[in-house]
Amino acid sequence: MKDRISRTEIRKDALQDTVEATATAVGAVTTIVTTAVRDVARAVGGLATDLFEIRESARRAHDDNEPHDPPPAAGAGDA
Repeated sequence: MKDRISRTEIRKDALQDTVEATATAVGAVTTIVTTAVRDVARAVGGLATDLFEIRESARRAHDDNEPHDPPPAAGAGDA
């Protein structure tokens, strides 16, 4: 005698496979999105760090090239 699967069990199996496939796809997409967000945050953070370093280097270069003695007052050596 052959074992037969009822229509209800076939539907249950189809529904179960559908739910499992959907969960797998959602998990894969979530991983992709999470990784993309993390990578973007790293890139933006790296850019910000570079900009801070460039600004600080420019500030130091400017300070190094500024004259440290104040210019003589007008008419101070004319007497």
